[in-house]
Amino acid sequence: MTKGLPAEAPHDCQLCPRLVAYRRENAATHPDWFNGAVPSFGTDTARLLIVGLAPGVQGANRTGRPFTGDYAGDLLYASLLEFGFAKGTYASRPDDGLELVDAMITNAVRCVPPQNKPTPAEARNCLGFLTARIAALPRLKAILALGRIAHDAVLSAEGMKRSSATFGHGATHELGSGLRLFDSYHCSRYNTNTRRLTEEMFHTVFADIRKYLN
Repeated sequence: MTKGLPAEAPHDCQLCPRLVAYRRENAATHPDWFNGAVPSFGTDTARLLIVGLAPGVQGANRTGRPFTGDYAGDLLYASLLEFGFAKGTYASRPDDGLELVDAMITNAVRCVPPQNKPTPAEARNCLGFLTARIAALPRLKAILALGRIAHDAVLSAEGMKRSSATFGHGATHELGSGLRLFDSYHCSRYNTNTRRLTEEMFHTVFADIRKYLN
């Protein structure tokens, strides 16, 4: 982990050579895309932090807002609206006026990786940003990890061993100081198409989070 990092990565972050090269390839082909380290989205007074894997190439890498512009965002933002963690209308673009309520969304890896697969080294390079992001939320009470990589990143950011909390959809883990980790399968198109994750399963996790925060 690179220590002493801020909560948000610079747009042209240089920590991971492979990701920098991939960003530049995308920028050459699509110069109107965001093509940078995607910042977190939400309020600094959030009690809920949602941690995804990484920006999608045609999602957040294109739009500059987490989970915006791809299928995963359709399910995530619909769920946030359903459970009162967002207000407005989600229209798959960063200027749609949607606002998060008591929530923030970030990614374990801030830059888009080829084939949506960051390497372990890239995840470690980005860990300092997640650690700082968590520390910068004074009212934080719940973290939702979307997938195993996000789950492992949260544990590392909190200085915990992976063996101390096993990932599983619907599982919860106490992180100390009143902070609780909630796990869900990632809301990717693949997971929903294969029925590994259904809308009902996803909503059950959000219902648990809402109950905990209330």
